[in-house]
Amino acid sequence: MNKNYLTTKLQPFGASVFAEMTKMAVDNNAINLSQGFPDFDGPEFIKEAACEAIKAGHNQYANTFGVPALRKAISEKYKKFYGLSYNPDTEISILAGATEAIFTTIISIINAGDEVIILEPYYDSYPVAVTMAGGICKYLTLEFPDFKVDFEKLESLVTKKTRMIIINTPHNPSGKVFTRSELETLAAIAIKHDLIVMSDEVYEHITFDGVKHIPTATIDGMFDRTITISSTGKTFSMTGWKIGTVCAPAPICAAVRTAHQYVIFAVATPFQHAMIKGFEAPDSFYRELIEFYTAKRDMMAKSLTQQGFDIVMPKGSYFIMADFTRFGFTNDVEFCKYLTSQIKVAAIPPTSFYFNKKYGEKLVRFAFCKKEETLAAAADRLKNLKAK
Repeated sequence: MNKNYLTTKLQPFGASVFAEMTKMAVDNNAINLSQGFPDFDGPEFIKEAACEAIKAGHNQYANTFGVPALRKAISEKYKKFYGLSYNPDTEISILAGATEAIFTTIISIINAGDEVIILEPYYDSYPVAVTMAGGICKYLTLEFPDFKVDFEKLESLVTKKTRMIIINTPHNPSGKVFTRSELETLAAIAIKHDLIVMSDEVYEHITFDGVKHIPTATIDGMFDRTITISSTGKTFSMTGWKIGTVCAPAPICAAVRTAHQYVIFAVATPFQHAMIKGFEAPDSFYRELIEFYTAKRDMMAKSLTQQGFDIVMPKGSYFIMADFTRFGFTNDVEFCKYLTSQIKVAAIPPTSFYFNKKYGEKLVRFAFCKKEETLAAAADRLKNLKAK
């Protein structure tokens, strides 16, 4: 009996594209440039700190809202980098990665019938979380190649039911980094209509060409209405440790904590203790991180351009979006299946990041958070692609 037990809320979404493409990469012995996880480890001093934490007996449930010393380290980081003052006791929470942070935030803030404006292309968990909370998604499309925000259209989506706007900067998958002017325009709309902004900033320390990340919460009038999501996984290349953060005014943080304690309860204790050492890294670590990823970005971009892809050079994150139409395909899923099974390089079909599918059907997303030898091997295989 093939009875479908999946709730009707989830039936429109199905399996995650990341899981599907990673499985396809394994099945076809393809180089995996689809899912955004590094094929290298993070810093040795953080790994050693995790081992020391385990040996020291930090192996039972942590404080539900995060190890206090880690929350304090995160508070100091926001003050140092951005001039933001978060109370580590009431305004910072540790969650099981950014994805749990996003989900828990949304289910704690969004009521049934509330509308949430999502900028597409989006991280695919946004609409799922909104839908599971009983909310209604409204979409604003950022179009290839410049991914410009049409703020008049954005404001036209606002109704009396609108509760939240979700943004992602630096942006996955486009590589866009929101400018101060854009954030100020967004802020004016949020303040005018009394909206909350959930700002997903997991790639905050991976920006290029002198572009600086500007936290949404630093814009005048936005601290009290911004929920900032971040993650140690992207900065320290420890995606499997699943340590995410929510920084928000105390009343909002309290709401998120209420939901979190019934979803995960607590995040892995030894890894939290290890990440305290991560936040003690010198400024040189962050400069070297940018240099490290700039070289990988440039290497991937050169390969794709030489092969005939029309790319957008990212200003942040570790992804490149490209138009593949010169290769004779008109559907991103079919192109990615061909790429994986025949060329032996896996990438992501971006229609998974769009409600309005037509805007992503001629695009493909590549991840460059890989070793140089991995990127070089992928470049060699991509030479087998022929323009039509």
